[in-house]
Amino acid sequence: MVQIRFSKDPGIDTPKKAHPTDAGFDLPSAEDFVLDPGERRIVDTGIRLETPVGYFAMITPRSGWAAKYGITIVNAPGVIDSHYRGNIKIIMLNTGGLSVKFVKNDRIAQLIFMGHLADATLDDVETLDDTNRGTGGLGSTGR
Repeated sequence: MVQIRFSKDPGIDTPKKAHPTDAGFDLPSAEDFVLDPGERRIVDTGIRLETPVGYFAMITPRSGWAAKYGITIVNAPGVIDSHYRGNIKIIMLNTGGLSVKFVKNDRIAQLIFMGHLADATLDDVETLDDTNRGTGGLGSTGR
């Protein structure tokens, strides 16, 4: 188990998992706000991380907000690198038809920690090896 150090603004709830086996910690809002239909807003969580080198954090939408109101995160999944120490901010978007009111400490996103899958470098070449898929992209494999 990796221990992640964090700090939070006064009055902000500690990120928690709803169940011990959940993948994500629920992140709170540090502010009251209303998100109107079609509106995009950057929302502060008041949470800062000290993620160890070799790990990163991902920000993902909460399924309840998405299912009930069409609330999502524009750049999901958002990535927080291990060297970032500022407040986590969530770029929220209301894709639904109703204005949604949020209050301080509402759980607005999930925070998931991951280890780096590869320590990769890029090698600039003229051609790439062929595969069965080739250059087939979006929708190329059927439904």
